[in-house]
Amino acid sequence: MVSMHGFKSNTLAASMGGLSLQPEGLRPINLLQDRNILPATPLQAPIPNLHQDIQKLNCNPELFRCTLTNIPQTQALLNKAKLPLGLLLHPFKDLSQLPVVTSSTIVRCRSCRTYINPFVSFLDQRRWKCNLCYRVNDVPEEFMYNPVTRVYGEPHKRPEVQNATIEFMAPSEYMLRPPQPPVYLFVFDVSHNAIETGYLDTVCKTLLDNLDLLPGNTRTKIGFITFDSTIHFYSLQEGLSQPQMLIISDIEDVFIPMPENLLVNLNESKELIQDLLRTLPQMFIKSLETQSALGPALQAAFKLMSPTGGRITVFQTQLPSLGAGALKPREEPNQKASTKDVPLTPSTDFYKKLALDCSGQQVAVDLFLLSGQYSDLASLGCISRYSAGSVHYYQAYHHQHNPLLVEKLQKELKRYLTRKIGFEAVMRIRCTKGLSIHTFHGNFFVRSTDLLSLPNVNPDAGYAVQMSVEESLTDMQVVCFQSALLYTSSKGERRIRVHTLCLPVVNQLSDVYLGADVQAITGLLANMAVDRSISASLSDARDALVNAVIDSLSAYRSSVLTIQQPGLMAPASLRLFPLFILALLKQKAFQSKTNTRLDERIFTMCQVKSQPLVYLMLITHPNLYRIDNLTDEVTLNIGDRTVPQPPILQLSVEKLNRDGAFLMDAGSVMFLWVGKNCGQNFISQVLGAPNYASIPHNMTHLPELNTAESSRVLAFIFWLREQRPFFPILYILKDESPWKPSFLQNMIEDRTESALSYYEFLLHIQQKMNK
Repeated sequence: MVSMHGFKSNTLAASMGGLSLQPEGLRPINLLQDRNILPATPLQAPIPNLHQDIQKLNCNPELFRCTLTNIPQTQALLNKAKLPLGLLLHPFKDLSQLPVVTSSTIVRCRSCRTYINPFVSFLDQRRWKCNLCYRVNDVPEEFMYNPVTRVYGEPHKRPEVQNATIEFMAPSEYMLRPPQPPVYLFVFDVSHNAIETGYLDTVCKTLLDNLDLLPGNTRTKIGFITFDSTIHFYSLQEGLSQPQMLIISDIEDVFIPMPENLLVNLNESKELIQDLLRTLPQMFIKSLETQSALGPALQAAFKLMSPTGGRITVFQTQLPSLGAGALKPREEPNQKASTKDVPLTPSTDFYKKLALDCSGQQVAVDLFLLSGQYSDLASLGCISRYSAGSVHYYQAYHHQHNPLLVEKLQKELKRYLTRKIGFEAVMRIRCTKGLSIHTFHGNFFVRSTDLLSLPNVNPDAGYAVQMSVEESLTDMQVVCFQSALLYTSSKGERRIRVHTLCLPVVNQLSDVYLGADVQAITGLLANMAVDRSISASLSDARDALVNAVIDSLSAYRSSVLTIQQPGLMAPASLRLFPLFILALLKQKAFQSKTNTRLDERIFTMCQVKSQPLVYLMLITHPNLYRIDNLTDEVTLNIGDRTVPQPPILQLSVEKLNRDGAFLMDAGSVMFLWVGKNCGQNFISQVLGAPNYASIPHNMTHLPELNTAESSRVLAFIFWLREQRPFFPILYILKDESPWKPSFLQNMIEDRTESALSYYEFLLHIQQKMNK
């Protein structure tokens, strides 16, 4: 049997078993002694121990990675390791190079429907063997011709067999109905409270600026609804001299007036739409209406969108108080959410039920919550969670009192409006026979055991999956996982994006630890902990996180370590595990201290469930850099520019120095701490201030100065921001700054009044292990 690369498959087996595993990942480390274990450069996913010809073709870990890059042969071996098995996906990530294949025949396994991929074997030119169910399939005639090389008879050289990530243009049998047009409906809260925040001005301006950049084509449709205690529709029909407002005051039984004029073609009615966006912020300026009928407004939006499907974007600034879905406050204004009896579950199933109706009609709802008051995000968030939407939260948004959030909303809304979007999508995850999938995490509705319904899919959404080993994998050298996302592009094409990941199977416990991906493990456990917080309690979830560390390190000590040593021992691959778990325990989602606002806690939980791993890790364990001494010696070349790359420091006040300036990148926020004795050079050349005392207390922007130091720091911050879909605000702080507590809260390794230091946490783990 010849495998796809021409070397015999038994060579493949030998090369896997025989590669001497570099035992660096197994080197025992005494965590109590080696406390400076954080690498100075960003942590990379471990590289699976595969023959390099195979590894070269493997899926990029940013798109698809597994908690264990060595898969245990049996469930018993997995249980013994006490580590979770699961996948983390970022399936629709923006990619600069994505091979797209247009072919009348998409080659799939006849039995399990796996898409042909780099890890199948060709028995000869005419037959291929599926790498998931091992069925032998015929190679179709047209697959013998390679459109890239224009050569006949080389099926193993086709792009489908050379790329682990690929996109197919789907033929008509992949459509239940003609592809839907891109339809965007905006639903605005215009109560007195909403108008007072000034958000409508920012949102309408940003929409006006980006109307031409909304993804779509000549079929794109758009519509608007506003609401307070009544619901207002806007007729934008061609031929009208100005938009016409239609008010529905019966919110008990919402009906749609003139449905054909409310969602209109963007190109044909552009002038009326622009007219509406210019006048909308002024229309309700004198309103004294304090009530909010969000539920009925969403019901109206659903009725309007049902025939086509599409995206509903809702802006809400308070607790809904009228009609269906009205909510009552569950948090006392002065008594912040403690861990005891925190209402993390929805108080009504109205939003979940409506979300499932939306999902059935290919409608997703994205929620922008801009509220200084408690708004019960635990209930409201369900509208996005089950319809595959997203939640955005701007706590205490106000155009005058909180101008930083105005810039943040502008930048993030621009990204939201213009990023790629997939409509009426479904995603299926398949894996090699013997493995099984049992729990999904993310925003979607599970339609069948392995099929996720995603009315909209966006490039900033991440998903996680828990797995188990159902049958022994004894005869296998490798296993594979494949995700397939079928969606309609904004241009109306049906496309299928496929990612395939190949990993080796091992039968030794030491190899399981060797291949542990500590970031992926942390990400999966965080998802599991959110579920545990909601189904059981916050303290249960915290205990489960701590036990994950105790159990895995105990198993390593008793079954892998050959020489017992005093101290707290961990394999090098898991040396950051206790640190990352402590970081999770100190994160707003799971911290036990009592002054976390309930909506904030819920929002962080939403982020855990929907952020791709790379951002989740940054929010959990920020990166700290010293930036007053950036040089051109250690840089990264990006296109035609160079960006300084300072080393990452441990998150402890011990690492700060009054002579320096330190940047903390916590994902959605950044802090620049300037020491009291920071060099005059940095203060004048970067901050543009004559001395430390004259640095303003509320400084949030770095000036663009014509100095080498300024351009290095600005290039570095710009590069960090550019890496992600959200816009981190920069707070510049001195010793007595009001933002200092937030900065210190992220110093994971230090003690706070309610949480252990890293060293105390290690002692606690050791004590529990020795019981």
